[in-house]
Amino acid sequence: MFSTQIDIPHSAVEITYNDRILTLGSCFAENIGTKLQEAFFLTFINPFGVMYNPMSVAQCIRHLLSEKEFTAADLFQSGSLWNSLAHSSTFSAVTADEALQKINSRLQAARYFLHETNVMMITLGTAWVFELVDTRKIVSNCHKLPASRFTRRRLSVDEIINEFTEVFGLLRNSYPGLKFIFTVSPIRHWKDGAHENTVSKSTLHLAVDALEKQFDFVHYFPAYEIMMDELRDYRFYASDMLHPSDVAVDYIWQRFGDTYFSSETLNLKKELERLRADLNHRPLHPETEEYRLFQLSVEKKKNGLIQDYPFLKERFMV
Repeated sequence: MFSTQIDIPHSAVEITYNDRILTLGSCFAENIGTKLQEAFFLTFINPFGVMYNPMSVAQCIRHLLSEKEFTAADLFQSGSLWNSLAHSSTFSAVTADEALQKINSRLQAARYFLHETNVMMITLGTAWVFELVDTRKIVSNCHKLPASRFTRRRLSVDEIINEFTEVFGLLRNSYPGLKFIFTVSPIRHWKDGAHENTVSKSTLHLAVDALEKQFDFVHYFPAYEIMMDELRDYRFYASDMLHPSDVAVDYIWQRFGDTYFSSETLNLKKELERLRADLNHRPLHPETEEYRLFQLSVEKKKNGLIQDYPFLKERFMV
């Protein structure tokens, strides 16, 4: 053994191919959400784009539960782009109408998906938030506006607990069977400073720990601990020395599956991942007989899986 192994018991919460999974939060939520999608799980990733702080995640959930759409009054123009302080820059556009179309179409799709969501995965990245000086409203993205427009502060543990306690009440009122899996992102916010980042992550850990103890439908997956202990070597980091490398994400994804998937789900996931690799194969010589036979074998494999698992037919069409 050349690392300290994190002991993770198999969870009482089992994720199957019948579940619908909504992932919210930092870019690590996108990493795991993408892995779920690639393995053909029904997954919806970050309807507002990447969000780092707990309050923005909670506010996103409140929007999903409301019937309100975003209007031009919710946007501002900076340079050539129209932006929303509640959304990442992927929703920005050169016209307000285009930005609103992107924002509201994604919002409606997420609301539709939420109706049948079984599992909500939330990854918290930082306890530091930026508030507009004028309104004291916490924003998800500053969009490079002048620093003088914002006040930066760190959320307290109680603020996070109280906000999610209220959001849980709203969600569970409409979706009583909904389960939550929380993670703390292992990605360090180095611009906050080394000590400030540690205090921030500790704040998130304390809040999530309290929520898990208070609610039996809240569960914690130790992605942070896996990265900090099992994968502490810099070879498991990307070139910026902050983000996990592809190898690290793959390993954490494996540990996630071992924790939440049954043996049947794991076996099917492995078959589907192999099929995905075949479907993504791009040959150097597509005109050859060998490639034609390869395509036929892939189609046969796909049809065999559909015969065994009819629900896959719709997912293969996406």
